[in-house]
Amino acid sequence: MSTAYCDFHLQSIAGERREGSSERTTRVTNPYDGSELLNIRLANADDLNAAFLAAEKAQADWSVTPPAQRSALLQRVVAIFDTRKEEIIDWLIRESGSTRLKANVEWGAARSITQEAVSMPNRVHGMTLASNVPGKENRVYRKPLGVVGVISPWNFPLHLSQRSIAPALALGNAVVVKPASDTPVTGGLLLARIFEEAGLPKGLLSVVVGSGSEIGDAFVEHRVPRMVSFTGSTPVGRRIGGICSGGEHIKKVALELGGNSPFVVLDDADIDQAVNAAAMGKFLHQGQICMAINRIIVDARRYDDFVARFVEKVKGLRVGDPNDMETVVGPVINARQREGLEAKIATAKQEGATVLLEGEIDGQLVPPHVFGDVTPEMEISREEIFGPLVGIQKARDEAHALTLANASEYGLSSAVFTTNLARGARFAQGIKAGMTHVNDMPVNDEAHVPFGGEKNSGLGRFNGDWAIEEFTTDHWISVQHEPRSYPF
Repeated sequence: MSTAYCDFHLQSIAGERREGSSERTTRVTNPYDGSELLNIRLANADDLNAAFLAAEKAQADWSVTPPAQRSALLQRVVAIFDTRKEEIIDWLIRESGSTRLKANVEWGAARSITQEAVSMPNRVHGMTLASNVPGKENRVYRKPLGVVGVISPWNFPLHLSQRSIAPALALGNAVVVKPASDTPVTGGLLLARIFEEAGLPKGLLSVVVGSGSEIGDAFVEHRVPRMVSFTGSTPVGRRIGGICSGGEHIKKVALELGGNSPFVVLDDADIDQAVNAAAMGKFLHQGQICMAINRIIVDARRYDDFVARFVEKVKGLRVGDPNDMETVVGPVINARQREGLEAKIATAKQEGATVLLEGEIDGQLVPPHVFGDVTPEMEISREEIFGPLVGIQKARDEAHALTLANASEYGLSSAVFTTNLARGARFAQGIKAGMTHVNDMPVNDEAHVPFGGEKNSGLGRFNGDWAIEEFTTDHWISVQHEPRSYPF
């Protein structure tokens, strides 16, 4: 195996590995045991400007690089993912608190989108269109945007950075990434090393680790990026969208924001299958997934049966060291997240939810908490949880279940269980969401199908042909082959 990457205290800015220029530093710790992983001197606005200017310069040549050359580079990145699999997984466990199971899932997802990106340079198609003007030919060229700014989160840092980085670079863009402060290595610096090893020309990918208060607005407002790809909370996404559409430099934006995924169990569902899917869809990565089940909605005729089996299943989930392959629930990312979950638990109890399962919180290990007799007005139903807590609601019938499922400002992912597939497909079409899965959990992502949400869950779609659409633009060029007659 190749020598392990090192020097992650150095940032990747404008083709150089160096420290940031801010007077501030950030301490990156292991969420499970609190041990320090590294200390990074943060970037400031000057570093950000240098990264964007270098990206703008490098992109001019990269945009005209033959498609086969860009594809070959992405193929080398895939090979490095394979060679360095255990190193990548180790960093995900130590930096983001991922269980070994989740880290393997994330490595696979990031690899898959990279493999999908290999073919993208040859899937960019222009067209010619007829004209009503005699002698005119209309050509539509599809071109890279230029420079793409990526702001990625801490929960799936590797994948949620790579799903923008890989397609954007494959399609001829340059990229500047601002990873979350909790996960600067897996959210960007590790990927920068991988692309560097693969031979990516300098300046095309910068990773700028800085505080939101120091470079957050500047990242979005800068004149160079023609698009900002953001994954994170709805309030921050709303601000970013406002800057991109109403600021001095108007630009494209792709937003993948909060979720409140409903998991619906109809009266004819296979309860054992539903319970297994619900446990996985709720507690993978401690529930810290935008698609994670937020609300379980069960037909009244199956409610007691589902609740009994679900609680029994969840009781058996191991909580503890994320590096142990048997662990299902590891630590939440930081103390602030744990405190927020403690407040949600207290509020659920105060609002009258029935405690079906709970456990003692130990450091940043929050064991599963399950609540019954939950109503749509309760906070645990209305707000995104982002942790190992879940409430179960009772639906009178199928129509009521659909009403409950749609009773949210969010519309990212969703699921419905029924043994009647035609019924399931009809129900799915009634859910106001970007993604709905029949007889599966809402936590689904495949590199060639559209990923994104409706309502306050975001704008745009990632993956496959939809990523090609997002990271390119159309240029209409008309050619007048013969002199045109003008009226004056």
